[in-house]
Amino acid sequence: QVQLVDSGGGLVQAGGSLRLSCSASGRTFSSYALAWFRRVPGKEREFVAAITRSGDITWYADSVKGRFTISRDNAKNTVYLQMVSLKPEDTAIYYCAADRERMSRTMGTWSYWGQGTQVTVSS
Repeated sequence: QVQLVDSGGGLVQAGGSLRLSCSASGRTFSSYALAWFRRVPGKEREFVAAITRSGDITWYADSVKGRFTISRDNAKNTVYLQMVSLKPEDTAIYYCAADRERMSRTMGTWSYWGQGTQVTVSS
């Protein structure tokens, strides 16, 4: 099992930047694919980005492509989401997720979740 702790959220003006972090417990962090999802109140969590175990392949939602970058540091058991050119519509609670079996854009296939960190982008 792995436990995930999200951090780095906050309030930022449109056009600004934030970097989210997700720290994981356990010795097998490099065995997990990782992802970021986000949720707006009243809606389901939506896929944002994902990265393979080795970090060689990344996926992005069309809405964030070119603005967000997912990366991981297996030595630090941490996955990051660098967000630039933030827009008010990026306002959401952001969650990291992990799974040992697969990488998917579907929320239901991820086994482990962080507690979420709030990102608010003001116009």
